[in-house]
Amino acid sequence: MAALLPAEWIKNWEKGGKNEFVQLCRAISENKSHDSMGFRDIQQALYELAYHVVRGNLKHDQASNVLADVIEFREDMPSILADVFCILDIETSCLEEKSKRDHFTQLVLTCLYLVSDTVLKERLDPETLESLGLIKQSQQFNQKSVKIKTKLFYKQQKFNLLREENEGYAKLIAELGQDLSGNITSELILENIKSLIGCFNLDPNRVLDIILEVYECRPEFDDFFVPLIESYMYMCEPQTLCHILGFKFKFYQDPSGETPSSLYRVAAVLLQHNLVDLEDLYVHLLPGDNAIVEEHKREIVEAKQIVRKLTMVVLSSEKTDEKEKEKEKEEEKTEKPPDNQKLGLLEALLKIGDWQHAQSIMDQMPPFYATSHKPIAVALCQLVHVTVEPLYRRVGVPKGAKGSPISSLPNKRAPKQADSFEDLRKEVFNMLCYLGPHLSHDPILFAKVVRLGKAFMKEVGTVKKFVSDRVVKFQSDGSKQEDKEKMEILFSCLLSITDQVLLPSLSLMDCNACMSEELWGMFKTFPYQYRYRLYGQWKNETYNSHPLLVKVKAQTIDRAKYIMKRLTKENVKPSGRQIGKLSHSNPTILFDYILSQIQKYDNLITPVVDSLKYLTSLNYDVLAYCIIEALANPEKERMKHDDTTISSWLQSLASFCGAVFRKYPIELAGLLQYVANQLKAGKSFDLLILKEVVQKMAGIEITEEMTMEQLEAMTGGEQLKAEGGYFGQIRNTKKSSQRLKDALLDHDLALPLCLLMAQQRNGVIFQEGGEKHLKLVGKLYDQCHDTLVQFGGFLASNLSTEDYIKRVPSIDVLCNEFHTPHDAAFFLSRPMYAHHISSKYDELKKAEKGNKQQHKVHKYITSCELVMAPVHDAVISLHLPKVWDDISPQFYATFWSLTMYDLAVPHSSYDREVNKLKVQMKAIDDNQEMPPNKKKKEKERCTALQDKLLEEEKKQLEHVQRVLQRLKLEKDNWLLAKSTKNETITKFLQLCIFPRCIFSAIDAVYCAHFVELVHQQKTPNFSTLLCYDRVFSDIIYTVASCTENEASRYGRFLCCMLETVTRWHSDRVIYEKECGNYPGFLTILRATGFDGGNKADQLDYENFRHVVHKWHYKLTKASVHCLETGEYTHIRNILIVLTKILPWYPKVLNLGQALERRVHKICQEEKEKRPDLYALAMGYSGQLKSRKPFMIPENEFHHKDPPARNAVAATVQNGPGGAGMPTSLTINTVRLEEGTAEETEKLKEKSQGVVKVINKTVNATPKVTTSNGNSASNSKIVKEKEDKEKSGKEKDKEKKDKTPAATPEMKALGKDGKDKPKEERANKDDKAREIKEKTPKSDKEKEKVKKEEKASKEEKSKTVVTIIESKSASEKEREKEPSRERDVAKEMKSKENAKGGEKVPVAGSLKSPVPRSETSESEREQKRRKVDTHSSPSHSSTVKDNLNELKDSSAKHYINHTTPTLSKSKEREVDKKDLDKSRERSREREKKDDKDRKDRKRDHSNSDREVPQDSTKRRKEENGTTGSSKHSKSESPSDSPRLNEKEKEKNKSKSSGKEKGDSIKAEKMEKSSSGSKKESRHDKEKTEKKEKRDSTGGKEEKKHHKSSDKHR
Repeated sequence: MAALLPAEWIKNWEKGGKNEFVQLCRAISENKSHDSMGFRDIQQALYELAYHVVRGNLKHDQASNVLADVIEFREDMPSILADVFCILDIETSCLEEKSKRDHFTQLVLTCLYLVSDTVLKERLDPETLESLGLIKQSQQFNQKSVKIKTKLFYKQQKFNLLREENEGYAKLIAELGQDLSGNITSELILENIKSLIGCFNLDPNRVLDIILEVYECRPEFDDFFVPLIESYMYMCEPQTLCHILGFKFKFYQDPSGETPSSLYRVAAVLLQHNLVDLEDLYVHLLPGDNAIVEEHKREIVEAKQIVRKLTMVVLSSEKTDEKEKEKEKEEEKTEKPPDNQKLGLLEALLKIGDWQHAQSIMDQMPPFYATSHKPIAVALCQLVHVTVEPLYRRVGVPKGAKGSPISSLPNKRAPKQADSFEDLRKEVFNMLCYLGPHLSHDPILFAKVVRLGKAFMKEVGTVKKFVSDRVVKFQSDGSKQEDKEKMEILFSCLLSITDQVLLPSLSLMDCNACMSEELWGMFKTFPYQYRYRLYGQWKNETYNSHPLLVKVKAQTIDRAKYIMKRLTKENVKPSGRQIGKLSHSNPTILFDYILSQIQKYDNLITPVVDSLKYLTSLNYDVLAYCIIEALANPEKERMKHDDTTISSWLQSLASFCGAVFRKYPIELAGLLQYVANQLKAGKSFDLLILKEVVQKMAGIEITEEMTMEQLEAMTGGEQLKAEGGYFGQIRNTKKSSQRLKDALLDHDLALPLCLLMAQQRNGVIFQEGGEKHLKLVGKLYDQCHDTLVQFGGFLASNLSTEDYIKRVPSIDVLCNEFHTPHDAAFFLSRPMYAHHISSKYDELKKAEKGNKQQHKVHKYITSCELVMAPVHDAVISLHLPKVWDDISPQFYATFWSLTMYDLAVPHSSYDREVNKLKVQMKAIDDNQEMPPNKKKKEKERCTALQDKLLEEEKKQLEHVQRVLQRLKLEKDNWLLAKSTKNETITKFLQLCIFPRCIFSAIDAVYCAHFVELVHQQKTPNFSTLLCYDRVFSDIIYTVASCTENEASRYGRFLCCMLETVTRWHSDRVIYEKECGNYPGFLTILRATGFDGGNKADQLDYENFRHVVHKWHYKLTKASVHCLETGEYTHIRNILIVLTKILPWYPKVLNLGQALERRVHKICQEEKEKRPDLYALAMGYSGQLKSRKPFMIPENEFHHKDPPARNAVAATVQNGPGGAGMPTSLTINTVRLEEGTAEETEKLKEKSQGVVKVINKTVNATPKVTTSNGNSASNSKIVKEKEDKEKSGKEKDKEKKDKTPAATPEMKALGKDGKDKPKEERANKDDKAREIKEKTPKSDKEKEKVKKEEKASKEEKSKTVVTIIESKSASEKEREKEPSRERDVAKEMKSKENAKGGEKVPVAGSLKSPVPRSETSESEREQKRRKVDTHSSPSHSSTVKDNLNELKDSSAKHYINHTTPTLSKSKEREVDKKDLDKSRERSREREKKDDKDRKDRKRDHSNSDREVPQDSTKRRKEENGTTGSSKHSKSESPSDSPRLNEKEKEKNKSKSSGKEKGDSIKAEKMEKSSSGSKKESRHDKEKTEKKEKRDSTGGKEEKKHHKSSDKHR
């Protein structure tokens, strides 16, 4: 250590060393920053000074002088000096140099006046003391000190106890018990106590004990006793007080002992003032912590046992025994448990407000163990009351309430009272957490805490708003951001308190509805996500956290079971009250049980919904959460075991949802968000809930079972919809629909739900439907679609224009960005356009006051243009550019933006509802029992409703007129037909009609009306005929691709279309008026517009009837096909469609019979296999039978000529009626289109010889044609020649009118327009007999016929060779064979015609022969085949074998009508003659034909070389692939996608047909020879029909392939 005294100071002591030393000491003493350093430095300085004296460097008097100066610098300087002397004493005594010892002694002697001798006696050695003269003898001094120490430390001191010195103790008690109100202080009393102890030799511990006893009796004098004990403790050991207290507690630990509360209080106060340490005192208290934990576990076990007993099913005989046992147990329990001193002390601590010590005691115990004892819970509640008082008075007291203020604790050490929300976090929240569910003991405090929470949430709202505003203005404002963070921490604390304290406490409260409502006041300020989280914790976790709650849960379930067992419609009110009582405290448990019951028994839904009227707002919210939880239950399967239907539990829950959300004000946001989330996840099952909720809350029903009256009502205004559009009269949905709307808008769910549903429709099929049964996928698709329609309808009728326009984006954004299907996108946008137009219209009306109708219409059209112009631009992006070549964007947008409301006024519907109201009013008048005031009210209601309806009707009428005016102006720009009319119709059907007609029932009706409207408006380039033809022809594919509901809507569409067609068909006058002069019924489909009307170009009435018959036949064919497939979807859908179109189809008797048989077969086949199909088929079958009396024979349906020989009714054709269009027109159109002008000229010349049919065909003289088309009467040939010449002249005229660019539409109709040779029955009965006789010779006859016709066929093939030079020899060979086979077929057919006397539908043909005059030459027939080669677009190649039944029935039916009257022998003779004549005629005609052909060959050769390649190919195929052999397949590829499927069916039917034919022939031979004429006739009939079908099939097949090729 460096020396503090340098040697220079000692040398120059007097000069400057002394002063330097004094200065050093002063500096060290004044430096107070480091006390220990200063003490050591001063010690060292003094030591070095003294050491210089000992060594002799400095004189002792010099040293003493300087020490006298320094001694004043510090109070403890004498003691430091004594220490230095002590050290030097030890050091010098060890030294041998005596001089140094002498210097030391002299120094001490000179300094005696500076240090007291007492200190020196303590510090120095006895020998040194003796040498200094401070003591006489060192030996005596040592002996004396030993004695004192022994007496002090080892001798047992005897004190006087109470009984030994009662006077002293009596004085002590008197001293402590005196009146303390004067100037008596604890210090004064303490002195007196000390005197008493000294005087009477009292035991200090006993004195302390008595002080505590007196304090116990005088608890109000804390301020006196606490300082007294504190002062007294300075005289005692620190542990003494703790031991005495412990001893006191020990005294009361006997089983019978009860610790007095005064002792607890004293201990608590001493703990609070830190006079006793809790850890020291805690070990003296009983019971031990282990015992407490054991007791807690035992309580939990007991609680679980009680639960088990409650859930067990106990039989009545066992119940009494159980009750007795329970009583015994309870008696045992009533024995008092030993005193829990820890809890007693805890209560005392809480009462005086010592929260810190109380908290540490509670931490030693299991959670909520302490507070489960009521006194402690109450004490803690009281402490919280006191702590929150100032804040509650400031922000929590409701307006108008006085409240009773609570005074603060007198104790200054109690927790600080809360003045702000921040203070709550420090202490109060912690206290509440320790309270847990036992806050239930103090409902008032519960209410206070909730009100504080409410006030806090209010403040949070303002802070958030303020912060968000400030953040925008001043980004750097940090303090406000801090406030926000603090608020967030407080909010999370509040949520924790709610979860751990408030909700569990509510569970333990006994039916307190006010608390529930109070709590809702705070809860409604939370977002629903937080609320639902809290309910989830409450329901699934809280009840397991505490034995009491476990018991409460079990009791609630038990009570719920009791109520639910007895709940019926009759006792809803009393049961509802019980449910209400139970729900106030434990809603989650109760609702969970109720919902589980509803899922099992759906008949409980109505009574439960009615019984929920006594719930609080909080309970309704909890119910919403429980419903969502039940829906989202992952353990439940959403499908039934058969995987084809949605589970009944889900259906029940959905139904309950709808009912309960409508009736009560429950927040919907959570449920709607749940549905949206499920859709996002690609699950559409839960749409069922949305569907039910919208249906019940908004009164918007979506059902496929709507009657036509309801549908009609749905096309009117809102009032008419509400009155007549739904099954149930849904009233008072205003409030509930407003609630639903608000929920959707507040949470921005309206558009997302729409878009998710629209996208999910396809998701159902492509994503969700992967593994699922087709039937279920269809159901889900329908559910998704229906919900979209329903939900969109709700938004359209409830959202204001601004809301709607703000939320729904433009059509191109919807389709291109959100990938919404077009139909759905327009569905969502449509109301927006309507709102927009009407608001613009109103603006324009206000701007100009012009009242004229024209002005109004003009304004309306202007507003339409303003609104729709952007839409026209937007839709262009939806389709490829070439689409807009045929239809304009304007037409497309117009079609998709209008509704039925815009097109027609349902007058009958309005009248119906008004009449109903009139009847109602009359009934009210007649009702004698109704009180007068109620009568008046009801009548007023009815009158008001009636006025509303009439006003609405008037408004709609004006609107419809305006719309029609607008369409009239627009129509010329609608259809551009830049390619062809056929293409235009295709686009129209593909992009407009088909997507929309299956969207909804009203849309189906709309589509049919729109087609009619476009026709009525005389829209240019629109062929109504073609449109209807495309709709009715071959509906198989459309039907097969529909879901169940779509099939129903498609059926409605067809029904409306058929209704229009049937109206036109029913009366010539109507037809002439509505179609006669309309461009839609032009048979010449020019590319240019309608030039006003050459009557010859129009389809006349009779031909229209033929066309309608064709359509009916096509429908029959498609229906039979679908029923035959065995496919579930085909059968179900066609049955649905047929049921829908029943009012208008079938009208023709034989078609109806064919259907009936087929449906009957389905009934038999599906009875066991597929009961749902069986039910559908049975339903349809019954309805069909009831319609049978209204069906008519075919000859009444479309005009048919009677047979030549007898005036029997014309036979009904089973083939669909060919479009009755002059084939001549078709021929020319086709020719003109193909050829050049030069060809046209040649055609003009030839047409006179070629033409077969003219406009007046219907009236042509009936004739009989055999299979070759050769046999006809002479008179008829003459007639035909005349007709031919006429038609030639007319054709020339027509050719001049026509332009060369005739369109393929005509070709399309052409195939149906031209007809097969008409085969009428002539001499029906004679021929039947004749053929029977000749049957055995049929082979020879066949050979003859073959030879006869070989020549003509060779001629034909030669013609073909000249036209197509490139044809190879092998191909020619191939041509000849089928032609021979065809001759055989024709022979068979002629026989059958002669015998069966009627035409039956044949394989390969869709055409029904139409009566008309024909040239008999086969050459002409060939000519016709060559030229007239266009199939209808829906042309289908085969009729299946299943039509056999149809043929048989019709054959039998009509044979019965024409029973022969001539004798058999006469008939045979006549037949022979006829046959001979016909053969001669045919030979003559063939010779004639040969000549003609050679003449014409030259004419043809020039033009035919220019015929396009496809016609060449067609002829090649015609000659190469026709034949009666049904095994030969068509070489021509099918012209429509429908053909491939049918081709296979055709082949099956062919092979089976051939086999049957062969077997039957053999049978027939035997039977004819053996006898039974009746039987043989029947068999022959069958055989011949088979053969005929075979032969005609080949022939028609040939025609078809030829035409299909051409079509391509």
